[in-house]
This record gives sequence, C-alpha cells and structure tokens, in this order.
Amino acid sequence: MTTDDLIRFLLGALSVSSLVAGLFFLRFWNLSRDRLFAYLWLAFWLMSLNWIALAVIDWGPETRHRAYILRLLAFIHIIIGVIEKNRRERKPARNPQRQNESNRTQGSSSS
Repeated sequence: MTTDDLIRFLLGALSVSSLVAGLFFLRFWNLSRDRLFAYLWLAFWLMSLNWIALAVIDWGPETRHRAYILRLLAFIHIIIGVIEKNRRERKPARNPQRQNESNRTQGSSSS
C-alpha cells in the first residue's frame, strides 16, 4: 500500500463520515424544520463532495485550489446558518420594555 492509496482511503473515510453527519442533520431538519439544520446538512454534503473530488481527480499543483471552493462554500453555509439562527432568536425579544408596558395597561384596564 502506497502513500497515495492511504491518502485516498482516508479521504474516502472523511467523505463517508461527512455524508452520515449530513444525513443526521437532514433528519433533524425534517423533524424541526429549523433552517440551521438545512444549512448544516448542505455544508456537510459540500465537504463530502470536496473530499471526493480530492480523492478521485488527479489535481495538478496549479489547479488543486479549485477543489477547495466546495469547502469554502460549506463554511459560508455554516456561517450564514449560525447568523440567521441568532437573528431569528433575538427578534421576538427586540423591545421587552414595550411588551411589559402593554401587559401593564391591559392588566389595569381589566381591573
């Protein structure tokens, strides 16, 4: 077994593990419909495609960087998903003082 064979084997293992992680996130997305899980599912599958491309295609030294575009897209999806999730969590509690004032006026008018 040569070093190239070992590298291709490890890239295949990384690819399969990334696909499995993506399947878990797909399942979580189906259960909750939370978009963060959809972004993570897509990101892990893009990383899997990146590792498959590195293992299967014989990249020359000057074109190897093209395979990493998929990994860049995967990380961008993760960042977008996290930012979107944090913005959605904050929106309902945007102005809690105004919400407390409306609760007080409703309580005093019903008394």
